[in-house]
Amino acid sequence: MECTVSWTGGLNTRSGMGFVAETGSGHTLVMDGALDADKPENGGQNLAPRPLETLLAGTGGCTAYDVVLILKRGRHTVQGCTVKLSAERAPTDPKVFTKIQMHFTVTGKGIPLAAVERAVAMSHEKYCSASIMLAKTAEIVTSFEVIEA
Repeated sequence: MECTVSWTGGLNTRSGMGFVAETGSGHTLVMDGALDADKPENGGQNLAPRPLETLLAGTGGCTAYDVVLILKRGRHTVQGCTVKLSAERAPTDPKVFTKIQMHFTVTGKGIPLAAVERAVAMSHEKYCSASIMLAKTAEIVTSFEVIEA
């Protein structure tokens, strides 16, 4: 897996702390820093997600992917899956994630609660590289609900 991240700023621009990531699969992702009125030289322009937000979003995508795939392989009729993530960070540098809460909402026809519980657990224990990696510094708490379609 490869990725190249380039700063979009320079001597003659006011781009602040914007970056573009070019992934090995040929896609791009734009990131930016927060607008900081007190220290404009340190901040961005708030034009894109923060880098750590993209890490959290990527973790959500990784685990939701697993949950859907596991349920589909179990021949369950999955019609939707969302995961809402919230994270707490350490108060001092490095401000790593210390706690991540993930709430899954799975929509489908006749999906047993036990199947969703198993899929979420399998993702976090075996398949989702991102959440397993983040679990080294953060407590990860999961919850879920199933909505009948």
